[in-house]
Amino acid sequence: MLKISGSTTLTLNINGEDRKVIAKPSDTLLHTLRKELGLTSVKPGCENGDCGACTVLVNNWPIKSCLMLTVEAMGKEILTVEGLKNAPIQKAFVEKWGFQCGYCTSGFLMVCHSLSKIHPDANDYVIQQWLESNLCRCTGYQEIEEAIKSVLTNKY
Repeated sequence: MLKISGSTTLTLNINGEDRKVIAKPSDTLLHTLRKELGLTSVKPGCENGDCGACTVLVNNWPIKSCLMLTVEAMGKEILTVEGLKNAPIQKAFVEKWGFQCGYCTSGFLMVCHSLSKIHPDANDYVIQQWLESNLCRCTGYQEIEEAIKSVLTNKY
């Protein structure tokens, strides 16, 4: 069992690279990614798990980083938008206008990227269920849904 008190140096695997960070036991992954590592695609929104702006992938699954402690991320693979490196979903968001102000876009990109990997043949119901995890206050969801559908092997 890991026992941490005060600030401690931890090693996290972020975007395929081991990175050392200094974290307190109460630090959230959101705080560490933004403040310690400068990964600003991870957005603070509600900071209680409702909006999804802070979504990252942890072992390929979407996780709201405001709800995860940094220490819980040790030994796991964390992926942020900075690590996508021009994934098909990024191009699809541009082509389908899946953003407006852009604040929620990072979280949606991560959810959609994970969906395309875990459920490449997702039907409308599965897509809707996955998109419900994040909130967009500007565009609605039609363009975001069109973006994810354009990258799925199901080809709508």
